[in-house]
Amino acid sequence: MTFSIAAVDPKTGDTGVAVASKFLAVGNIVPWVEAGVGAIATQALANGRFGSEGLKLLGNTDAKQVLDKLLAADSGRERRQVGIVDAKGNAASHTGSGCQGWAGHRTGAGYAAQGNCLAGAAVVVAMARAFESSTGPLYRRMFAGLAAGDVAGGDKRGRQSVAIKVLRKGAGYQGLCDIVMDLRVDDAADPFGELRRLMDLHQLYFFTGDCERLTLEGPVLDTVRALLRKAGHTDNFGPGWSPELGKAIDAFIGCENLEERFDLKSRGIDKKALDHLAGLYP
Repeated sequence: MTFSIAAVDPKTGDTGVAVASKFLAVGNIVPWVEAGVGAIATQALANGRFGSEGLKLLGNTDAKQVLDKLLAADSGRERRQVGIVDAKGNAASHTGSGCQGWAGHRTGAGYAAQGNCLAGAAVVVAMARAFESSTGPLYRRMFAGLAAGDVAGGDKRGRQSVAIKVLRKGAGYQGLCDIVMDLRVDDAADPFGELRRLMDLHQLYFFTGDCERLTLEGPVLDTVRALLRKAGHTDNFGPGWSPELGKAIDAFIGCENLEERFDLKSRGIDKKALDHLAGLYP
């Protein structure tokens, strides 16, 4: 009753799962990811131990061997569906004979795509083709695959929830964790549209170095000061730059959660942050 992609980019180390379903909070059940190890999507009559135990096994062996071990130990294997990819890009999937139709899977270099209770085989084919043909960061490629599966019919019962989770060693917030992206839409009439919106916001708030960096001087400084006033902050610091004005702008930027796109020391602000603020305070 779910379709998903488990994937890895061996070049960057990104590893993740993207999943959608006519099921409440599918992101709470299906995706299991560990940076530098691999990713597992467990679904149909999902066995959560496939995720926790599978990741432990993936640290020492490849995806196919892990899948074989998990299935051998599970008497309910024919009602399970699972996709596994290891850090090297080896992939394996299983669709039990007891999964609700249409059910099936497809694997390729660096990914495992699978689904059950689908509109038809075209869903998994579309997912695989879109993933293989897309470019960019892994989260964008996985979402492209998932969205293509949805367009091809997706879960034949309809839409409700969608999630995407991507990890990479030391690539998380402030470089102090592994979470590149971990977003969920648990219950929505248009979960794909909502996830697109969240992904765009996530890129704005957390992914830097993707646009022009402006210096707070001249017209740029005038623009930021105008935005500061529109947002209700005090601006009585006189003309030009001053340490006090810098602290006020730093606090303003922090209140808008854009601190990843601003550096007080160099007086630099990303153009995307400035554009976003201009939209908030027209």
